[in-house]
Amino acid sequence: MSVLLVFVWVESSNEYNGFDWVIFIGTGLWFFWSIVLLSFLGILAAYTSLLLVLGFLLLWEGIELYLHWCHKILILLVIVICSFFFWILFTYWKDRWLTVGLSLQVFAPYIHLSSIAMMVILSWPLAFYLIHLEGEARIRRYQMTCNERKRNKRCNVLTKLRALQVAIGLPFFLILLCLYLLPLGNFSACVQEKNKLAPKPYFFGHRGAPMLGPENTIMSFEKAVEHGAYGLESDVHISYDHVPFLMHDSDLRRTTNIKEVLPNASLTHPSLFDWDFLSTLNAGKWFSHAPIKPFFGMKPLSEADRERAGNQKIPKLTELLELAQKEKKFVIFDLYGPAPNHSLRALYVHHVVSTILDSQIEQRLIFWLPGFEREYVKKKAPGFQQVSRLHSVERLTKENITRINVDYKNLFYNGMREYRAANISINLYLVNEPWLFSLAWCSRIPSVTTDNIQVLNEMTQPSYFMTPKFYLFMWIFMDILSAVFIVAIFHFYWRRDSQSEKILHGITSYTETPSASLRDEV
Repeated sequence: MSVLLVFVWVESSNEYNGFDWVIFIGTGLWFFWSIVLLSFLGILAAYTSLLLVLGFLLLWEGIELYLHWCHKILILLVIVICSFFFWILFTYWKDRWLTVGLSLQVFAPYIHLSSIAMMVILSWPLAFYLIHLEGEARIRRYQMTCNERKRNKRCNVLTKLRALQVAIGLPFFLILLCLYLLPLGNFSACVQEKNKLAPKPYFFGHRGAPMLGPENTIMSFEKAVEHGAYGLESDVHISYDHVPFLMHDSDLRRTTNIKEVLPNASLTHPSLFDWDFLSTLNAGKWFSHAPIKPFFGMKPLSEADRERAGNQKIPKLTELLELAQKEKKFVIFDLYGPAPNHSLRALYVHHVVSTILDSQIEQRLIFWLPGFEREYVKKKAPGFQQVSRLHSVERLTKENITRINVDYKNLFYNGMREYRAANISINLYLVNEPWLFSLAWCSRIPSVTTDNIQVLNEMTQPSYFMTPKFYLFMWIFMDILSAVFIVAIFHFYWRRDSQSEKILHGITSYTETPSASLRDEV
């Protein structure tokens, strides 16, 4: 469980965006104590399960259990506590479990082949134990006497030995049979012919290239353009004096130096500051001089990039539009409403649309994502490409929308068939891992939003990709090879046990013959 927690934490670390040091230390302590707690719970659960199995075996042998009431309460309490904490884990980490389950669509063929190899390894102790039980059963049958009481007792022991053989051996062989036949019902998107592989998905730089420059700064967007971004993704707020600017959070603490400049106002909503003040804030020192890297596995910055990042400012929306028009890149953004007492609270969508139109950018380069006042936007700017969230095909068709921007977990678990049939283009977010990008590539996803554009852009083909013929060859080869090994292991133990049994019978015959002669003489 601790190993799985580490995997999930590493996965989520790629989406970590530079919290301040207090929050980071708190997160680290929570992570540490989570590992300790889950390890302790895992040990308790394993120990309790072992006690329950042992108690069942003792009852099966007819041995009565004399448990003190403290023992009963303690076992019940451990079961309840473990069940409660595992319920919390599966409830509040649902997205992480979905990611783990989704990874099976990529790793399934490799897990299948590895599982067959693991079954071969497990067959070694299993064969030893099953053959040992078989030998003991034959010895007990050989030693049966005519005494009816002893015969019944030994028959009962033989029945238990046979039942134990079936209980241990049958699940093993059923699992092995399922593994042998698993590819008949197995589906992996990355098992397909090379000529059927879709083109490589395009990239939207998530807030630019946030592993190469401070997010939502001009440096970050220019880095995304350098690494082949198809479009630029951002977040837009509106200042108190009606200037749209780029910022994700609902306060300025994480990505600016407002705690040094105006600490008493660090929790104030960004829309309540004038642009003259916002333009003076530093938006890059948190990234370039951070003691902890904002992203897990992020490469160190060069000295020039470090200096440049440390001097970044909060950009206006018009600066992003100017860069996009120059480089012919698409722009998609989340639009956040201003604070309740803001003068543009009811008209901020209209103001942003006017700002975009005044910038003279080509309307086709704007992917309009906000869902509110969409009819006004269509009428005012008919050239904008309308993008929606994950809604039903009927609703998208009614609103005449042919492009959606969705979370990859929601899409893969809800299915893509209906959207493909309706010719709806799909953009996935947030795709950072090569295996996840490979799954999107093999699933014919047109574009993804990513933080890790510099790595994904270098991929020339999906990771873990294989052709059906190669997988079929490996499947048949592993099945035959494993079957030969398992039969050989069982034969080896059977032959060794038979030789031991012959020696034992010889010794028994030798010791019993003189006793019979002596009885005859007497």
